[in-house]
Amino acid sequence: MSHQHDGHESPPSFWSSRYAIGYVAIGAVAAYFLLTEHLAHVVGALPFLLLLACPLMHVFMHGSHGGHGHHGQSKPDVSKTAESRKEGDPQ
Repeated sequence: MSHQHDGHESPPSFWSSRYAIGYVAIGAVAAYFLLTEHLAHVVGALPFLLLLACPLMHVFMHGSHGGHGHHGQSKPDVSKTAESRKEGDPQ
């Protein structure tokens, strides 16, 4: 039993709707007033935000290199290092 969904389009994404534009505009205005009225507090928090950025980048950017847990894969032979090749070992 197969159903064909011809003519059924997926709804537009939230970020392409007019509500998203409104939320972004309100957020930009709020950020502007927060920064202009509370600049001393923001500047005082910058060192802590920098320290917070380190673990956040570690957590969210770990997926870019494939993660850990690739146990059982063959590893390259490191017994022939560049130093042993310089000493005259045949390659």
